[in-house]
Amino acid sequence: MNLDRELLKVLLRLGRPLILSLILSLFSSAAIVAQARFLSHIIDRVFLGGAALSIVMPTLLLYLASAVLRATTFWGGRSAAAHIAARVKNDIRSKLTTHLWQLGPGYVNTEQTGELKNTITAGVDALDAYISDYLPQLVLAALIPLLILLFVFPVDVLSGFVFLVTAPLIPLFMILIGDVAQTLTKKQWTVLSRMNAFFLDVLQGLTMLKILGRSREYAEKIRQVTQEFRHTTIKVLRVAFLSALVLELLATISTALIAVEIGLRLLYSRMSFEQALFILILAPEFYQPLRQLGARFHAGMEGFTAAKRIFEILSAKPGISFGSKKTPVNITSIHFQSVYYSYPHSEKEALADIDLYIEQGQKVAIVGPSGAGKSTLISLLLRFIDPTSGRLCVNGQTLQEFDINFWRRALSWLPQRPFIFHDTVLENVRLAKENADTAEIERALERAQAKEFVDDLPNGLDTLIGERGARLSGGQAQRIALARAFLKDAPLFVFDEATAHLDAKTEARIQTSLDILAADRTVIAVAHRLYTVQTADVIFVLNNGTLVGSGRHDELLLHNGVYRRLVEAQEIQP
Repeated sequence: MNLDRELLKVLLRLGRPLILSLILSLFSSAAIVAQARFLSHIIDRVFLGGAALSIVMPTLLLYLASAVLRATTFWGGRSAAAHIAARVKNDIRSKLTTHLWQLGPGYVNTEQTGELKNTITAGVDALDAYISDYLPQLVLAALIPLLILLFVFPVDVLSGFVFLVTAPLIPLFMILIGDVAQTLTKKQWTVLSRMNAFFLDVLQGLTMLKILGRSREYAEKIRQVTQEFRHTTIKVLRVAFLSALVLELLATISTALIAVEIGLRLLYSRMSFEQALFILILAPEFYQPLRQLGARFHAGMEGFTAAKRIFEILSAKPGISFGSKKTPVNITSIHFQSVYYSYPHSEKEALADIDLYIEQGQKVAIVGPSGAGKSTLISLLLRFIDPTSGRLCVNGQTLQEFDINFWRRALSWLPQRPFIFHDTVLENVRLAKENADTAEIERALERAQAKEFVDDLPNGLDTLIGERGARLSGGQAQRIALARAFLKDAPLFVFDEATAHLDAKTEARIQTSLDILAADRTVIAVAHRLYTVQTADVIFVLNNGTLVGSGRHDELLLHNGVYRRLVEAQEIQP
């Protein structure tokens, strides 16, 4: 992937703002030359020619006009650059978020949450300096010296030649130092991303760390990670200061050369005062954009490094295919036909030759020891991932042919730990049905046996329940998620043992609600507590990624060793 080409594509899509920025930069460059020309003429006429103010007034007005033009175009260029940066950031952030949705949990679960968050927030924001500072300065560094050379050569060939020889030295040294700076900045960004990911992991697991008595140990690790980032940042700043010193030194020496050779020729009357002053005024302006480019280069390097990660994510291919068919209203059958699945970078197959059939209205349980492939099978059904080979069919048609959004509307999923957003109870339940009114939501809460505790909350349905349901118990959060399922009223219900981490009383209440919800629906349940699925119409037993048995509870106890051992391990009486 060519990063410069990708960024150029993004910028070219902006159209008018980009053209306006380039035109303003061109006028700003022309204004610099005009200022030098008018100022040198005024000084020559007044101090050497003794001209009165009325004589030089037209030129003075032109000088003031060029100064205003320069200030206006500079401000306009900066404003246009800031507008472009804002547009690009919004565009990239939107594309990044949409693409992550398309990549789905199959991709996101392989990445660190903190690192992705850092890329979407700080990474996209870092593009600001690159787009609004570095790129406009790059244009100015090309336009201003070129325009000055076009006016200097007709006036004085020798000075033009000195400009031409010394100008490339500044970009050359900037490139030489820039290679080191880019390596260090890339390392700094990697350390920052790793630090963000580590901090988020520690914060999310802080309760468990306190319980296990490991909080002090991780506090020390946080200090070490922070120190690593500090040292890396200091190295980047050291190179940036060194670069600034070298560029300033080169620009100063080059300007001094111009001044010396002009001064000598002026002393021996080899050139006019007006010409000499014109070139001397232009000399600092000639090197100024090149010096500023060096400073902007370091400011934009972080954005350039972040852009690599951003476009790396944007170039990632979704692990699922997208169809266009609408999901049928009635899901009469679900058929896994010789389905295989292997996770990326894993030689072992998570699922191998899975062949199972689910009819409409059946209550199906999927059981097996840890690592048997239960979660992978459910991820295939939810379209988080697609089979490596084989077919997953719904009503005889391949599932990949259906529009993924229509398919997900046809099912409700209740995981062990449902996600509760930092919003009201009302809005958290309404996620399942955007246009649901209050009466529908209250009815769903009542069926999920959640209305009683919701009514006791300070503001009832309008109570903020905190990030991840911080104000709710585990059972209450599960009942909020269950209310979503009742509100959605989908024909297919998938749950991953929603009562696995609850006390017996809460589990019994939720199990009653689940039984109500399961009526007249197709239910697929991943079971960890096997006594919850003894009444299932069919139980599929997985072991090491393969289907080793299916049938009812009594049949499997007699004929399936894997299932019998699972039952005996949980001390379930047949």
